[in-house]
This record gives sequence, C-alpha cells and structure tokens, in this order.
Amino acid sequence: MSSSRVFAHLQLTRPANVVTAIADIWAGFAIAGAWDDMFLDAALGGGTFWTNLVWLSLSTIGLYAGGVAFNDVFDAELDAVERPERPIPSGRASRSSAAWMAFLLLVMGVAAAAQVSWISAGIALAVALLAVLYDYWGKHQFFFGPINMGLCRSGNLLLGISVSPLLLEQYAAIGLIPLVYVAAITMISRGEVHGKNKKALFGGFGMYVLIIVAILVLAYVQSPGFWQVIPFLGLLSYMIFPPLLKAIKFQEPKLIGKSVKAAVISLIIVNASIASAFSGWPIGIIVLILLPISLWLAKKFAVT
Repeated sequence: MSSSRVFAHLQLTRPANVVTAIADIWAGFAIAGAWDDMFLDAALGGGTFWTNLVWLSLSTIGLYAGGVAFNDVFDAELDAVERPERPIPSGRASRSSAAWMAFLLLVMGVAAAAQVSWISAGIALAVALLAVLYDYWGKHQFFFGPINMGLCRSGNLLLGISVSPLLLEQYAAIGLIPLVYVAAITMISRGEVHGKNKKALFGGFGMYVLIIVAILVLAYVQSPGFWQVIPFLGLLSYMIFPPLLKAIKFQEPKLIGKSVKAAVISLIIVNASIASAFSGWPIGIIVLILLPISLWLAKKFAVT
C-alpha cells in the first residue's frame, strides 16, 4: 500500500479525536481512584496500573478509530455529494478496505479490553455496537441520534472506571456528563453543512452550561476537589463558548464547523475537570497534557 493510501486510511480514523477518547479512559481511572495505584506500583516495583492503562487506552483507540471509520464507510454516497474531498469519495481509499480496517479496529478494541477483565470487554463490545448503530442508523434519527452518540462516550468513560469493577455501579451516573456534552455537539453539528440551525445552537449552549454546573456540583461533593476544577472549567468555557456564540450570531456552516471542532477537542478539558475533581489538579494536568497533542493532530487531520 502506498504512503498516500496509508495516509488516507489514517485520515478515516480522525487521529485528533482519538486522543480525546484516551482522555475518557484516564478520567475513568481518576474516578476509580486508580491513579493512586501508580504510586503504589512504583513503590512495590509492580506494573499493574501501567498495564491496565495501556490496555484500556489501546482499547479506546480501536473503538473510536473503528467507529469513525465506519461512519465514512456508511456515508460514502452522501460524502460524494457534500464532501467529495474525503478519502473514500476521492478514491484515495476504497470502501471495502476502509470497512475491513474499521472492523479490525473494533475487534482490537474489544480484545484489548479483555486483557483487563471480562467486564471491561463487555463494556467495550457495547461501545462498539453502539458506534456501528450510530453510523448506520442512529445519526439519521433526530431525537435518538445525539443520545446514541452520547452513549458511546458514556460507555468509554465507564470503560476507564471498569479498571475497578466494584465502583462501576456507584459511579455509573457520571456517564451522563459526556452523554449530554456529546449529544450537544452532535445536535449542533447538524448545521455544519447547510447552516441555519439556530434552535440547535441555543440548545447546545444550554447543554454546555448544564455540563459546567454538573462538574462543579460533582467537585463540591468530592470536596476538597471543588476549587481545583475552577481553572479547568475556565479553560473549557474559553474554548467552547466564543466560537459557539459566533456561530449563533451568523449561523454559517463554516463557523458552526469551527464550534464543533473546538467542542470535540475540548472533551479533553471536560475529562481533565472530572479527573481533578476526584484525584486533584495534578492528575487533571496529566489528562490535560493530551490537549496540545490533539490540537497538533487537528492541524494535520480533519476533526469532523
């Protein structure tokens, strides 16, 4: 396979977005208290923490990359009209090779999770099925589509928490945070091609505000984590609100696209905020380190 075809297949996986999925896992580890094991492992000379972190990070890479690649496989005909520059309609990647790559990535995601536990594998399988359901059917549903996409992200956060299976039930409700956030992004993105979706833009604005309030409440409950999330939420607000307000004002597809791109990348900041609420600001900073990596990749590869 030529280097140009390799690059085209890599484009299908949305590398910048994949990094945001890794942040889900790292935040899940914070919720489960697993980052404390990092220091214990170092003291005892073991490697359980790092082994689990690597396997679940690999799992989410496979799940996300496979899911978004299948999106382009199912959208090939539509993209030929609306986005002919994408890898499949442009002929730089064949539909069959993209489908096989997407399938193998999803299998890799489930197999990697199985190295941690069968519970993790079950969650990974559920995320994979939800991703394919969204790609094939869910995204065409006005109401269920955003929820379907949000459930994929919720499952990804729960996949991180599954490193401590006994805590899954206790903290499962936190999955509502990425669900609402991603549902808002999905709703806003519907105007990315044609624009003129003012109601969806205002709805997304309200859902973003709800997310920030929810994280503040979560941090307050997890005291002393309350004050530690403030800088992260300030950065989140700076990233998502200015481009969204500009999109609301002009309702142009290009501006809506920029708003969506900023919100997708800012998933890392959402996760950093959650991590700091549970494990303190140093762990939040560790998660936030993924942000410049994602931003750099976003300059090389499309985010939406």
